[in-house]
Amino acid sequence: MPELLADRLAEPMTGDGCRAELFDKRHRDALRAACAEDGDIWQIYATNFGPGGFDDAIDLYRTSSRNRTFVLFDGDELAGMSSYLGIDPNRQVLEIGGTYYRPRFRGTGFNRRVKDMMLRRAFDCGIRRVEFRVDQRNARSQAAMKKLGAVREGLLRADRITWTGHVRDTVLFSILKDEWPV
Repeated sequence: MPELLADRLAEPMTGDGCRAELFDKRHRDALRAACAEDGDIWQIYATNFGPGGFDDAIDLYRTSSRNRTFVLFDGDELAGMSSYLGIDPNRQVLEIGGTYYRPRFRGTGFNRRVKDMMLRRAFDCGIRRVEFRVDQRNARSQAAMKKLGAVREGLLRADRITWTGHVRDTVLFSILKDEWPV
């Protein structure tokens, strides 16, 4: 049963002018180049997908049976990536995270279209709670979560140590199936 849920979550998705394909080796070089377009942003991510860290980071995400990582497209143009993380079929919970958009897609409404697509898939597959975990320093992502209608549940103090050695405080947001769409 758990494999079935993860397999259903991993199927290609389409949304409002956007789509998502499960990451595989044919995407590696193009996604690595896309992630290198903003080397500074990785300083506030828990994991370094930027230059020098991409291959190890993507391999770590892909080797977990509880994760599904997607390459995102706006039309036919590669726009970034996002993942279902910590898929827990028994609790019917997962996190949407590890999201990165190339700089030209930020502030364009692309995030809303992608999150709508990913939330719809998660809830259609039987997930009842979707979480978002955001570095407290990442004001842009926190604003995007509020705009999406996610509920800020609190601050996880000293939650994790990032790849830079920074001890990160994490803001926890969630959306419940019964609250969607907002």
